[in-house]
Amino acid sequence: MDSIGQKLLEVAKSQLGYHEKADGYTKFGDWYGKHVDKDSSYTDAPWCDMFLAWAANKAGVEDWTGQFASTPDHAEWFKKHHAWGHKAEPGAIVFFSWSGGKSIGDIEHVGIVERVDGHTLHTIEANHNNALLRATRDISQVVGFGYPSKVKVKAAPAQTVQTDQKYAPKHAAPTPAVKEIGQDTPAQVDTHTVASHDPAPAPTSLPDQQAALTGLLAVVLFGTVALAVGKSKVKVPVAAPNVRVRKRGKHHRMPVELPAEVSVADLDAADAGTMVMPVLSAEAAAMAEDKEFWGKISELEEDVELAFWNTLHAAVAQNSSESESVLS
Repeated sequence: MDSIGQKLLEVAKSQLGYHEKADGYTKFGDWYGKHVDKDSSYTDAPWCDMFLAWAANKAGVEDWTGQFASTPDHAEWFKKHHAWGHKAEPGAIVFFSWSGGKSIGDIEHVGIVERVDGHTLHTIEANHNNALLRATRDISQVVGFGYPSKVKVKAAPAQTVQTDQKYAPKHAAPTPAVKEIGQDTPAQVDTHTVASHDPAPAPTSLPDQQAALTGLLAVVLFGTVALAVGKSKVKVPVAAPNVRVRKRGKHHRMPVELPAEVSVADLDAADAGTMVMPVLSAEAAAMAEDKEFWGKISELEEDVELAFWNTLHAAVAQNSSESESVLS
């Protein structure tokens, strides 16, 4: 017994005695036109094979039996799936030719084998005398058999969980537990919103951030002290016949009088000979990528520059005042 065909037989037995309507309508053709081929013309069409499609659907074995309205196409389908032969057995789908032809193109009718008795087949056939009935057939009328159990059905692909996650940095902190939300914890990385082409830098702990900030400020302050010391070596005589205007800072333009012996070019040379800001290591720079932080560093540098020039201006003004007092 073909195990898949046995399930078809159980459904077929439950429908024995069904008769088509006077106009040729059957519920099996109506179902086929709505669920398989989407064509209302099947409603009153020959229904021997459409019944098998309906029964296969009810038994949940359509992948092993196929669903057809054309009997030659159905036989070709079994042949394509290497499930075609000429040995009669219960549960097999049997294809007939009343003309005695033995090619698939000669097929005119189909049923399902219920029992085999020598050269006699006992079948259940739809559209036999316009009804679903048992029949007795001689094997000489058979073109061939389709064996549903021999059809190899590909296993359904394993279900995979769709995380819909984009790229997550290797060192991203884990998502906080529900009870941690709202507590004073370092910012967490949401792996669902990190752009794959622009991975976020790994977060650091608050103490580490404070230590890095302190170290960088120390480097900057050391550099500005070196700048002030270097520039203080420029000798500024008392007389100041020319003026240099330094445009530093956001709101200040402070004139500075220079002596005749010191030109603007001399100051530029002194500027070039001093280190404006120490070169930060690549590691320190990576720790300070935040643009807002660097903005603050830039403002600090400008403030130090202003302090230097303010001091220089005060010194020149004091020297000028002392010279005037001596002359008077």
